Amino acid sequence: MSYPSQSHSAASPTSETWPVEDVAEHNAAASERPTSTLQLSLEGLVEAGFPAAIGTRTSREGGRESLAAGLADLASGQVAEPDRMVRMGSNAKMFTAVVVMQLVDEGRVELDGTIEAQLPRLVSSEGADNSRVTVRQLLQHTSGLPDYVQALLTDDSAFRRNTPPRDLLDLALTVPAVSGPGERWAYSNTNYLVLGMLIEHASGNSLEDEVTHRIIQPLKLERTFMPRGGDRQIPHPHLRGYHIDSGRVGLVDWTETDPSTSWGSGQIISTPAELNIFMQALLLGELTSADALQQMKKTVPADETFWPGMRYGLGLQRYPLSNGGTAWGHGGDFPGYQTRNAVNEDGTAVTISVTALPPAFIDPTDVPALMQTYRRVTAALNAALG
Repeated sequence: MSYPSQSHSAASPTSETWPVEDVAEHNAAASERPTSTLQLSLEGLVEAGFPAAIGTRTSREGGRESLAAGLADLASGQVAEPDRMVRMGSNAKMFTAVVVMQLVDEGRVELDGTIEAQLPRLVSSEGADNSRVTVRQLLQHTSGLPDYVQALLTDDSAFRRNTPPRDLLDLALTVPAVSGPGERWAYSNTNYLVLGMLIEHASGNSLEDEVTHRIIQPLKLERTFMPRGGDRQIPHPHLRGYHIDSGRVGLVDWTETDPSTSWGSGQIISTPAELNIFMQALLLGELTSADALQQMKKTVPADETFWPGMRYGLGLQRYPLSNGGTAWGHGGDFPGYQTRNAVNEDGTAVTISVTALPPAFIDPTDVPALMQTYRRVTAALNAALG
């Protein structure tokens, strides 16, 4: 799930806070001088202000390097360990997209058919012709549907409430469309709410069950799951995630949070190693037909501030690497967590997760510093893929 940099959502009134300078002192005391490129990058992210950073680099043959830096828990001072569970945010879009494309393969969803034909009046809104929106446009963020997350930013407690997908969609549709269907790319979490509803309609099962039965179980992912609304916990072992409260100073523990405002757009919990397994299986054609994967890799230019030159396919992002190659992945933000991941041309997969979003410790009005800190995560991913 993508959260704008100005998001200052509320925390529980009983949450303990940690001044940013104290985090830096803790991390300096806990860290040791790294040796590998990935470890250097993770240490650099901690030095930039993230409480913890973990990463896994997996070769095509399955060889794995999992590393960590910083603190897993600011209250106890526990040092971060590799490959712990975190909230993966918008990486969930890849899971949702795979299920949609499997349903396309089965003839149960029409990729270039309209959502209106399959779910009449679902996206109807006053003053906008959403009846022409297709499944492909939803997958590719070219539908023009407004992003419900923008509306949530007006309510500090919204990200902690159990909110049904239908309510989120209704909230989105109170805002005018950003463009006509197919006119331009504009990232909107609303697209993946609608796709989740389409999956449930076409399959007769919940989105969570379809993701589990079609992806998680076949790949034997033991520490990956899509929690249901109201399920606030992350199983152990995990890294605690830290965000901010607009009325308080310091980092606030956001680990136990209702995930329902994410759903099909960002409701996945996993580890870097298991996300790499999923990504490699997807890009090697193990989860969809060859034609479906080819469709997923048909891209349009995307206005991506954090990775210039990025293009967007059907739930997949295409990145230009500094070594001249390319990689496919996604990435996601959720209060307390940020993750970036990709698979390069030789099949190497890398996932890097940090336990805060930059606005938690960078002044949101200092846009250059904020953007520089966001880009440090993508730069670390780029270096590890090179």
